[in-house]
Amino acid sequence: MPHSNHYDTLQVDRAATANQIKQAYRRLVKQFHPDCNPHLTSTDQIAALNIAYEVLSDARRRAAYDVELRYGDSAVATGDRASRHTSTPQQPTRRPARATPETDLEVWLRRVHTPVDRAIREIARSLKGAINALADDPYDDQLMAEFESYLERMTTALDRAKATLQSMPNPRSTAGVAAHLYYSLSHLGDGLGELAYFPLSYDETRLHDGQEFFRAAEGLRREAKEAVKAIGH
Repeated sequence: MPHSNHYDTLQVDRAATANQIKQAYRRLVKQFHPDCNPHLTSTDQIAALNIAYEVLSDARRRAAYDVELRYGDSAVATGDRASRHTSTPQQPTRRPARATPETDLEVWLRRVHTPVDRAIREIARSLKGAINALADDPYDDQLMAEFESYLERMTTALDRAKATLQSMPNPRSTAGVAAHLYYSLSHLGDGLGELAYFPLSYDETRLHDGQEFFRAAEGLRREAKEAVKAIGH
């Protein structure tokens, strides 16, 4: 007999607690499992129980499913998909893929490494264009003002990247990656400090030193990327 929703499948109320859902699932699995009841030849009921439990035992998936039930149409589609998985007796039932929660490493790479890596790359690679623009006439007030504005923007971007790096602790396996990123950001800060002196003194060694710091920062960024790859091997 088809069930209208996962709560009906597990024979629980929609307000059932997580423990009540678990107990109902265990009771029904035992009731319909072929090992406990050899006379039951169909695995349809077990498959339906598995699908229902996978949804209702996961707080996020259950909340989304409750919204589907509340608005109706999506819930019907969900029920149709479940029935298609379980309606043909002699064919193997394919269980839906379980949503795999992100590991601490995956979260850190997504929230910290990726945006910091991108920021370092963009800051480091922006300097060449800024210096080329200034080279047209370093003594032109408008060009110098644009260069100083560029330095301010890069300093703001650098501060954001530093805040992102410090926003959450890195997993132990990424200690080397985090260190490379930290020193890369430090080199960018030193480079910006050198470049900021140029509008005051027109000392070209400041530009050269700033470029060297930026180049070193980019090298450390690449080392961090390689270290990330090594973690997966």
